[in-house]
Amino acid sequence: MAQNGQNVKAFKPYISATDFIPEFTPKAIILGAIFGIIFGAATVYLGLKVGLTVSASIPIAVLAIAVFKKIGNSTILENNMVQTIGSAGESVAAGVVFTIPALLFLDGGIEYFEYFQVLVLALAGGILGVLFMVPLRRALIVKEHGVLPYPEGTACADVLIAGERGGNLAQKVYYGLGVAFIYKVLMSIFGLWKDTPTQSFDKDSALPNGTIMAEISPELLGVGYIIGPKISGVMVAGGVVSWLVLIPLITIFGSGLETAFPPVKDTLIRDMSAMDIWKNYIRYIGAGAVTFAGIMTLIKTIPTIISAFKDSLGDLKNGSGAGTVSRTEKDLPISFVLIGAVVLVVFMAIIPSIPTNFLSAIMIVIFGFFFVTVSSRIVGILGSSSNPISGMTIATLMATSLIFVGLGWTSHAHQPIALVVGSIVCIAAANAGATSQDLKTGYLVGATPVKQQWGLIIGVVASAFVIGGTMLILNNSIGIGVDSKASANPLPAPQATLMATVIKGLLSQDLPWGLVIAGMALSGVLELAGVRSLTFAVGAYLPLSTTAPIFIGGLVKWMVERKNKSGEEDSEIGPGALFSSGLIAGGSLTGILLAILVATEVEPGVNVIQYLNLGLLNGLGGLGDLISLIVFLGLGGMLYSFAMQKSKS
Repeated sequence: MAQNGQNVKAFKPYISATDFIPEFTPKAIILGAIFGIIFGAATVYLGLKVGLTVSASIPIAVLAIAVFKKIGNSTILENNMVQTIGSAGESVAAGVVFTIPALLFLDGGIEYFEYFQVLVLALAGGILGVLFMVPLRRALIVKEHGVLPYPEGTACADVLIAGERGGNLAQKVYYGLGVAFIYKVLMSIFGLWKDTPTQSFDKDSALPNGTIMAEISPELLGVGYIIGPKISGVMVAGGVVSWLVLIPLITIFGSGLETAFPPVKDTLIRDMSAMDIWKNYIRYIGAGAVTFAGIMTLIKTIPTIISAFKDSLGDLKNGSGAGTVSRTEKDLPISFVLIGAVVLVVFMAIIPSIPTNFLSAIMIVIFGFFFVTVSSRIVGILGSSSNPISGMTIATLMATSLIFVGLGWTSHAHQPIALVVGSIVCIAAANAGATSQDLKTGYLVGATPVKQQWGLIIGVVASAFVIGGTMLILNNSIGIGVDSKASANPLPAPQATLMATVIKGLLSQDLPWGLVIAGMALSGVLELAGVRSLTFAVGAYLPLSTTAPIFIGGLVKWMVERKNKSGEEDSEIGPGALFSSGLIAGGSLTGILLAILVATEVEPGVNVIQYLNLGLLNGLGGLGDLISLIVFLGLGGMLYSFAMQKSKS
């Protein structure tokens, strides 16, 4: 592999450019589309629950190798095509769930929260992300080889090459899938243990309204293991500040008030539960913290932004790949990119059922290409998990909203228009980051770029048809947003709620700015202390029940790393990481199944889960919570056991 400063021409991929082997085959396309649909749906659930997503390229590559071994032989390029197509589903779904559910919280936006509208936005953003990456491939993947590591793309290439040489990587993923399915069925359908053990302190205690809780699901444990102890620790610290510091403080100082404290108009603080205080006050503090942290993250990448944009413009001037004949250098024609982008944007501007106009369409092109460039280069340096998509989207929404304010467009009808600009840019940037990782993998193994680019478009189209339907099912059965009445534990959709808060605050100017600014100051203190504030801010914004199990997963990773001095498990293809990927996919997919069962009535007003649920520990009080927590720690012990096994490649 080329190192920094090495001549790019000396690099030789695993499959030579002069070798023509099966790659863009029907079986690879079909299997990739299936995985794109599966992981796209799983990402919708995970993104709405925790506001985080996990790259699907490596699990899909592992599963592709295993599936093809069962049904017949395949080439390394076919396996790469499967993960290329499949990973598009995860990235598009991430962009969708971070933004589009905000329509539910905007004035006049709920009428656009329909299947067709979600489908159009997902298609437009996903395809733009692929098209805008085409002229950047040579600048970022080829010319910067040895400079930009693209960690997930390089790890995925290692998986594909290991699979080509033989091995049994997929076994741990399948084990994780099976364990997560059985665990969640026993917990959520049959009710053998509680899904959210909770310890709340009385209002007259030393920690009034303080609450400790954990949603003990396998997917959150897996997320914590993959992101590691440092990130999960900072995240749960935000939750601790909200639920064990701010909520008790608000309870103490608010208990003597004889009038309601804004933004609440009719309820005294002393009559509020911990959840009431979180909904009415802490969410605004968290929103301010996330907004400031996102902007700071974006500001820190300004040198990268300038460098990446200069490279992209220089590459365009030099005719990006024009006239090349080598198989490994063929891209989609630049004319196709330009025409495709123009057609998509014009379509968005004129379609009657989407809240857009020609100005917003122009803004989509400008912000879209800019942040696609930024996203692609950042993931090349830091990886997809550190890509500040939220910060880019917030910056887009703020710029869009300020332009609207300058034009006098501040009515309720303009809120969804601003969101559409932000959502398409967010989806495009998210998919461009994943696209660049896939193209890096292809560059290392010797894939044909133009075939990968077509594969990515196919993956976008296949997954887009499922993402909207999945989100609507989850909203109707579980509920999106903490104020939803669809169930007792709705999906919080933290990123989308934040986007709605930003838009409404700038256009309507009716936010409790004191709380928002306090949150911004909180992130500012962390930045001054040398801590990356975005992770902390997201933790402060989420319920503690979400961040606590993620932290436990991070603790398991910490224990494994301390025990395994060789550092082998620090890689993304170790047995613990693969088992965790299975936990995430299995838990998320089972969550979608549960949502379908909730919507299925076996008797009038009684869904399948209520019908079967035994609720064995519900009458045991604190003992039932303790038993449930012990069961979850047992799952953590199983993850530790798998992680300590020697990986086989």
